Amino acid sequence: MEDSLQLEVHDLEVQVLTGIYSEETHLPQPLRISLTVDMVCPKRFDPDTPLSASKNYLDLKNAATTALPPGVHFTLIEGVADHICETLFLQDARVLRVKVKIVKLAIAEAGEAIGMTLVRHRR
Repeated sequence: MEDSLQLEVHDLEVQVLTGIYSEETHLPQPLRISLTVDMVCPKRFDPDTPLSASKNYLDLKNAATTALPPGVHFTLIEGVADHICETLFLQDARVLRVKVKIVKLAIAEAGEAIGMTLVRHRR
């Protein structure tokens, strides 16, 4: 069995231009974005292991927030997820797999989670 390392950032609320209906296309919508990133796992993490042996969690957060291009309208939230995956793959060759879950908060009527999950592997 192989060792594994997963970094996680969950439940970020982000305003994103997305949607296909006319009432959705002119204003940003609130999305809840969660990321799980599989990394190459070092053999060991000693107490003095530097951050460079892993990845800064803020890189994950930024991929889902500030790395989204301002003013760009994503027709589908799947496009938002793909952009996040590509950003993380380009940032770090140690990223093996990215799982992005996006919930569209504006369409929930009774607290339900309506959205999608995209998983991409490094090619």
